[in-house]
Amino acid sequence: MYTTLKYLHSYWAFMVLIVLIIAVVNAILSRNKNYSEKSFRIALFGLIVSHIQLILGLVLYFLTPMFDLWNTMGGGVMKDANARLYLVEHPLVNIIAIVLITIGYSKHKKKEASDKKYKTILVFYGLGLIFLLSRVPWDVWPSF
Repeated sequence: MYTTLKYLHSYWAFMVLIVLIIAVVNAILSRNKNYSEKSFRIALFGLIVSHIQLILGLVLYFLTPMFDLWNTMGGGVMKDANARLYLVEHPLVNIIAIVLITIGYSKHKKKEASDKKYKTILVFYGLGLIFLLSRVPWDVWPSF
């Protein structure tokens, strides 16, 4: 089960990155246009795929054999760069990124003006994308 979830989490990350890039680019290119149903769907799909990735990641976090390092190393996890990346930095920064995406989606729905909707999506989804990209373990991703 762990291996299957690991692959699913890794492959789903492609979907998340692609959809978030599309959402950010759409917000940039459409900022002077009326907010459309298409733009709403892109933002919604970005929210959905990122939340699915979060759920996969949280389940994987507690199933990973690395989780046992908390018991064996305790606070020493923070001294080991690899353990710190997988057990602290990657989960924490990615949770923050998905919180930003969620806030952006929620705030953009409350805006009346199209340019403000696009700006909200651009800022929050853009920050979320940057945070996600900053903590991808590039040396092992994708896990094939």
